[in-house]
Amino acid sequence: MTKCLSSSRKRYQYFQRLIKFREMDFEFAMWQMLYLCVSPRKVYRNFHYRHQTKHQWARDDPAFLVLLAMALCISSIGFAIVLKLNVLAFVKFLFWVIFIDCIGVGLAIGTLLWFITNKYLKEKQSHGSEQSVEWLYSFDVHLNAFFPLLIVLHVVQMIFMPVIIDQPYFISCLIGNSLWLIALIYYNYVTFLGYSALPFLKNTVVILYPVLAFILIYIFSLIFGWNIGKSVMTFYRYRIL
Repeated sequence: MTKCLSSSRKRYQYFQRLIKFREMDFEFAMWQMLYLCVSPRKVYRNFHYRHQTKHQWARDDPAFLVLLAMALCISSIGFAIVLKLNVLAFVKFLFWVIFIDCIGVGLAIGTLLWFITNKYLKEKQSHGSEQSVEWLYSFDVHLNAFFPLLIVLHVVQMIFMPVIIDQPYFISCLIGNSLWLIALIYYNYVTFLGYSALPFLKNTVVILYPVLAFILIYIFSLIFGWNIGKSVMTFYRYRIL
């Protein structure tokens, strides 16, 4: 009961700090974003240091979430130009990518992995206080994994969308679907690193199993000529127009 109240208090304090910009360390958050793209293991080493000093694995500073939301806003402007959206459609699109694609999906995946890791992947400890995966840490892992995915699908894909991907050719399908495969595998890999960094979890390699499904879907999409990028853009147009 005490642990539950402590976790709830931490979540409340975390989200309360979202409006206290002067207390956020944006420089360090940008450092994390850079290394998530080039060397994500270094980011999770910092989570170890936080646990040693503050006795919690999750971030207590929402600066990363704020910068991620800003990055989504900027990339959404680019998509609005590519999709030729009016102001109202842009607002709808921005709402969708922030509150559904990023936060909504993050809440679902984070909660699912939080439950699975605590239920099935925790090592039994014969001595000392029992440790468990914090829900906020699971959400942090999602945010970490989401940023490189954002770079691939909201920046690189956007650049190639009008001239290559949004065309009725096999090479368009190949390039577009390859970007999706890279983004999803990297998301899965960064997620795996997040949970494998916790010393009280075992068999975290199972978190990498979805990669096999991603590869199979990629192969079948090429065989049947399913351009995933075009389909997603069509979905967005249908949802916001």
